[in-house]
Amino acid sequence: MKKVVTRLFVIVAVTALVAVLTGGCTKKSVVPPESDSQASSSTSSSSYPTADGTYSENSLAIEGTLDDGSTAGDAAAGMDQQSDEYKQMHGRSSTGLVPVYFDFDQAIIRPDMADRMIQNAEYINQIPSTVIVEGNCDDRGTKEYNLALGEKRAINVRDYLIDLGVQPGRIRTVSYGEEKPLFYEQTDFAWSQNRRADFVIE
Repeated sequence: MKKVVTRLFVIVAVTALVAVLTGGCTKKSVVPPESDSQASSSTSSSSYPTADGTYSENSLAIEGTLDDGSTAGDAAAGMDQQSDEYKQMHGRSSTGLVPVYFDFDQAIIRPDMADRMIQNAEYINQIPSTVIVEGNCDDRGTKEYNLALGEKRAINVRDYLIDLGVQPGRIRTVSYGEEKPLFYEQTDFAWSQNRRADFVIE
């Protein structure tokens, strides 16, 4: 009888342990924009271009370049104090460079961003420094999804710059996903401004 009780207790304990280990949290779903005419006009290109490899934490910036109290963090904090007009025009890009913006859930360069890309490529070819392309997203979707989407955006911008004549060794990419918004409101305008790639001179 004692063996039967012990065996029953072990079965119940193992079943409870399996239930705890296999249970999980549900993922945050992506909310489509309420009204985005540009996104609806590009529904035919709903898949991303293939990126070189998959998302990896190894592709993020080295320690000390994120918002951790370093001078880069101080510069980002200063950027948040700028006017909305300034942030719209410059994002977090270095002087002489301008950000490019993306449609909701897209990583392709929009046709209306071509002039900005040409301007940035010409400027980069005139300076000796390396440039970091920072991929950013709005805060809809999971953090993991947005990091991967930000990486695809940065890689596509890098490839576009290379096509415009910038040497590949002069461009690095990093994804911040949803972690570095310029605008914090939950509005279509704020989301559209946070879906961008910034160009930072090292």
